[in-house]
Amino acid sequence: MPAYQDSPLFKPFRAGALDLPNRIVMAPLTRSRSSGDGIVPDYAATYYAQRAGAGLIVSEATNISAQARGYALTPGIWNDEQVAAWRPVTEAVHANNGRIVSQLWHTGRISHPSLQPGGTLPVAPSAIRPVGQAFTDAGMQEHVTPRALATEEIEAIVDDYRNAARCARDAGFDGVEIHAANNYLLEQFIRDSTNRRTDRYGGSLENRLRLPLEVAQAVTEVWGGGDHVGIRLSPTTTMPGETPLDGNVMGTYGALLDGLAPLGLAYVHVIEGITQQTRDHPADVDFAVLRRHVTGAYIANNNYTIELAEKAIADDGADLFSFGRSFIANPDLVDRLRTGAPLADAPKQYWYGGDTNGYTDWPAMSGPVRLAS
Repeated sequence: MPAYQDSPLFKPFRAGALDLPNRIVMAPLTRSRSSGDGIVPDYAATYYAQRAGAGLIVSEATNISAQARGYALTPGIWNDEQVAAWRPVTEAVHANNGRIVSQLWHTGRISHPSLQPGGTLPVAPSAIRPVGQAFTDAGMQEHVTPRALATEEIEAIVDDYRNAARCARDAGFDGVEIHAANNYLLEQFIRDSTNRRTDRYGGSLENRLRLPLEVAQAVTEVWGGGDHVGIRLSPTTTMPGETPLDGNVMGTYGALLDGLAPLGLAYVHVIEGITQQTRDHPADVDFAVLRRHVTGAYIANNNYTIELAEKAIADDGADLFSFGRSFIANPDLVDRLRTGAPLADAPKQYWYGGDTNGYTDWPAMSGPVRLAS
């Protein structure tokens, strides 16, 4: 196996206010090991600290409110108890010279009444039922037709993002990533296929972009500017829920990126292709063109190899590269990639749910990590 010690992938890079030791990012990985109250387990500190060799860790998607929840056993970041549970995680990452941001998440219609406060319907821009099933405490259940948000309710959702950003700061995260990808709430507002509203949050492109831009503005204000803030986008994914694309992907996402530019975000994190499936995408979508709309760093995601990443750096196609599932069984993934060491593979049975088994017990090439005292 070749070694890549001299590869630009393993050189330091600055993204906004974040000084990163290398260009490899740990992508957000839902692992479904939190309590029903959204409290991460104490052994999450070990899990994240083991992976602190990444240039940047993006936490698993983390609910901004009880309403935001769309999957059982996922964590939250909206109250003091959740903040207290996250604090040992950030301390452990920092004790191992790592950097970690919290991914702020509202699932919107990709949910189920059993996951919602009081068993109410999930909310969405429009009452359009997604294809597929929700992971609930009772197992997999069919998605339902969501309730369309009233105009006057949307301000409270922006406030929820603002509160979650404040909680993430208090928990010791180095920044936050706004989850506006994978057909969750913010992307449901962005796409004309899921937003059929006729108020100021729907219809025209300007209106469909209003909520994500309001959220980004609110979050950057909490952090004193955009240099600690990123956003994740997935212009061509149909997952989850087999959602159709926007009718004008390039126009919509180009306008969104232009609208974000004045905020000075640290980075934009883009899923190129279909999440967890393929890098293939419609011929009329050009990620290189979208990249030119990005004013901060560009994190590219989806089935990258070292060779693809090095070519993208040489062509100015991307600055950073996120890897997801490879980090599950390879806590020291960066070192393994740098030295050309073989990679372990985690069977899917360990991805979601359970305890430390298949979570913190994957061996590294070197010794154990340090936890904060």
